Amino acid sequence: MTLTTDQARDLVAGAVRRIVPDAEVETLPADEDLTWAFELDSLDFLGFVEALCEDAGVRLDEEDYPALRTMGTATALLQERLA
Repeated sequence: MTLTTDQARDLVAGAVRRIVPDAEVETLPADEDLTWAFELDSLDFLGFVEALCEDAGVRLDEEDYPALRTMGTATALLQERLA
């Protein structure tokens, strides 16, 4: 399964919204830190990672966490994993 950038971004946005339902992900710059922008604490971030794994059907490990910090890097990681 190959994802377009828009599909990958939608998956990331959906995972963020599962943790922060009113998150305005559409206006977030690609290089903005998700944890800062949506005030995610460590448990929120883990919930985001779990939601993303479930929604995308991929396994993401702790070494992947730095790549999940921004919309741009998270989108790129999903595209790479699902290529």
